[in-house]
Amino acid sequence: MTTRAVVRGVGHYLPERVVENSWFEKRIETSDEWIRTRSGIERRHFAAPGETTSQMAIEASKAALVDSGMGVEQVEAVIVATSTPDLTFPSVATMVQEGLGLRTGFAFDIQAVCAGFVFALAQANALIVSGQVKTVLVIGAETFSRILDMEDRATCVLFGDGAGALLLEAATGTGENTDRGILSADLNSDGSYREMLYVDGGVSTTGTAGKLRMQGNPLFRQAVSKLAATADAALGKAGLTHDDIDWIVPHQANIRIIEGTAKKLGLSMDNVVVTVQDHGNTSAASIPLALSVGKAKGQIRDNDVVVTEAIGGGLAWGAVVIRW
Repeated sequence: MTTRAVVRGVGHYLPERVVENSWFEKRIETSDEWIRTRSGIERRHFAAPGETTSQMAIEASKAALVDSGMGVEQVEAVIVATSTPDLTFPSVATMVQEGLGLRTGFAFDIQAVCAGFVFALAQANALIVSGQVKTVLVIGAETFSRILDMEDRATCVLFGDGAGALLLEAATGTGENTDRGILSADLNSDGSYREMLYVDGGVSTTGTAGKLRMQGNPLFRQAVSKLAATADAALGKAGLTHDDIDWIVPHQANIRIIEGTAKKLGLSMDNVVVTVQDHGNTSAASIPLALSVGKAKGQIRDNDVVVTEAIGGGLAWGAVVIRW
C-alpha cells in the first residue's frame, strides 16, 4: 500500500472588474483583432483598488473547502504560489492562514512565476507522501495588473488577476497508476534564460516592485518544446502514455502555445481545458483557475487522468499528472 495526495476540492475567485480588449484599444496602439490573433485572449479580470493577492487567495480557498465538504480545521498546511505578494514579507500563505481562521499547522509561499502552481503541487505531494501532513491547501494567486507597463503593448494586454485553490488529502492507494491522486511530477529550471521573462525591480536592486519585461518570440519557442517534454517526462514517471490522457490543463498563457503543445503530444484540442480567452495569463493562478472551471463545466470527472504543465520566468517549467 502507498500514500497518495488526492484532490478533495477545487475552487477559484476572479475580481469583479472585467477588462475587454477594447479597453486597451483606447489607450495604446493595438486592436482587439491583434490581441485575439496572437494570444487568443478576449478579456481578463483586474483587481479593484485595494484588492490584494491574499484576499483573492482566501476567497478561492473558501470555494475549494466548500467543494470538498471538509472543514477548515482539517487543513494542516497552506502553500501559495505567487509572484505578486501583498508585501515583501510575511508570506501570502500566512495571511490566508489567518484569513481562514487557522491557528495550527504551517504556511509558506513558492515563487516560480507561471510554473509556481506546478511546483507548489509537487511540494504539497511530497509533504503528504512523506507523512508530514494529511491535508494541504494549494493555491495560485496573482495581481499581475500591478506590475504591468501599460505602455508596453506587447505585454500589458496579456495578463490578468485571479486565484485558484486545490485541497489535497492523504489517501491509501495500491501504488499503481490506477490510484486516484497525484501520480507523478517533473520539475525543471535553467537560469541562463533569465532575460526572456523578468521584472526589472526588486528589494536588493532597485528597491521597487518593477515592471514585467518579456522577449515574446524566443520565449514562445522555448515554451512549446519544454512543455511537451516535461509532460512526457511526468507521464513516463507515472507509467502512462499520451493515450491515457483525458485532459491537459495547461498554463493559460497563449492559445498558440497551448495548441502547439497539444499537437506535440498528439492530442486534440477537445482534450484541452482552455480558459485563456476569458482570464488572460494569470501566472501561477492559471492552472487552478482552469481546473476549477473545467470541473464546474463537467469536463473533468472522477478518475480522469489530468496533465498540468506550465513554464514561467527563470526559466522554470514542469508538469504534474493527477488521476482526479
